[in-house]
This record gives sequence, C-alpha cells and structure tokens, in this order.
Amino acid sequence: MTVSSDDELAALKRIGRIVAETLEAMGRAIEPGMTTRDLDAIGRACLEGAGARSAPETVYGFPGATCISVNEEIAHGIPGDRRIGPGDLVNIDVSAEKDGYFADTGASFPVPPVTRAVERLCKDGRRALWTGLRQVGAGKPVAGIGRAVGTFAAKNGYTLVRNLASHGVGRALHEEPTEIATWPDASERRIMGEGLVLTVEPFLSLGADFAENGDDPWTLYSRPRARTVQYEHTVVATRNGPLILTMAGA
Repeated sequence: MTVSSDDELAALKRIGRIVAETLEAMGRAIEPGMTTRDLDAIGRACLEGAGARSAPETVYGFPGATCISVNEEIAHGIPGDRRIGPGDLVNIDVSAEKDGYFADTGASFPVPPVTRAVERLCKDGRRALWTGLRQVGAGKPVAGIGRAVGTFAAKNGYTLVRNLASHGVGRALHEEPTEIATWPDASERRIMGEGLVLTVEPFLSLGADFAENGDDPWTLYSRPRARTVQYEHTVVATRNGPLILTMAGA
C-alpha cells in the first residue's frame, strides 16, 4: 500500500509495534528444552493480548500463530513438538493484522553455545538487513536494495537465498510490489513512490542459494543445506529514507 494519511500511518505504527514487541518477547523466551509449540504459544498470547490476529493463520490457514524455523528449516516452519536445543539457530517470523492493517517482521536467534561462524552469520545478517534498508526512500530504485545486499554478501563471503523475496505490505500481508529481490536483479526497473510500505528481508547464508519444499505443505529448507539467517523489518519509503515500523517500543 501507499500511505495517504496520518491515520493510516498511525494504524501501521500500531501493528508494527505489536509484531516487533511479540518478536522481542519470543526471542527472550527461547531456552533449550522448550518446543517450538511452546514458543508459538508465547507469540499468540502477545498478539491476542494486543488485539491483533496472526496473519499467516488468518490469511493462509497456517497451522500456528507464528512461523518458527530451526537450523535446516529457513522459513515457514510449523510450530510443533520439535525441541530447541543448545547450538540451534531459531528463526521467528511474526506477521499480524489489527484494524485492517498488516505488518511483518522476523529475526534469527542463536541458542548458546554456537560456533563463531554462526555468531558472525547472525551479526552479518543484521548488517545485511540495514544495508538494504538504507536503500529505501521515495524516488529510489527498488533494485538498489538487492544490489547493496548482494555487494555486502559477496564481500563477506556469504550467499543469498534467491527465491524468498521482500514484498509490499499494509492492507494485506502480501501485495504490490511483489517479489522485491534482496539480491542483484538486472531486470528490476521499479521506483519506490513516497509512502510505499514494504518489507526488507534478506536471507543470508553460509552456502545456500535456494529454498526448497520439505515433507509438509509449509516448511522451506535451505538448498544446499547450510545455516541461514533472516532479519526483516516493515518500512515506509519517505523523502528522508526508510521509516521503520517494526521497532519494539517505537
């Protein structure tokens, strides 16, 4: 969507804050021995307590309030009986709706003890996100996001998963502009208009370049199998750059 009024922006900020605070609470709660279903229940309670509805559950019939992916799972993991253990890498994706407005955020959380390579991957995953965010602004090329993230990944020895893209959001969970590449895409010609609402969510990896289906209809796995992180914000493109909606406490 494109923000056209102060009321719309205020509503987007409300749902953005809710998903950000839900993600933060879930990240704090992670501990070895808990199941991903236990973790999802914390997220559900946060969303419902704030008067919001899980977007994947409401829109797509996803079997959980949040997506929780562990290790080789890199997106859309179904909360269930899997127990989180020391050394795991847990990705949480939280998207929700309130009063007809949607926001989407995510982050990866290492469960100590983890290797230096995984620690560095998480740190650089956040850096990759901010590299992309800095390319957001009214009048700027959409392609700038993928070019900047691609340069960062190549310089630091990472690969990017190239079939999980950013997207427009706001009045729906996924809307125009669709398929915003967070990798270099020479065919991209679109320009960001003022007030455009979108996600930025690069998937930075220690070797994977593709996400593939598994045994259930939802969970996506890295191909080839490699540790992969995703960090995501929902933002508004303004003349002053990105206005980040999914910051806890914002």
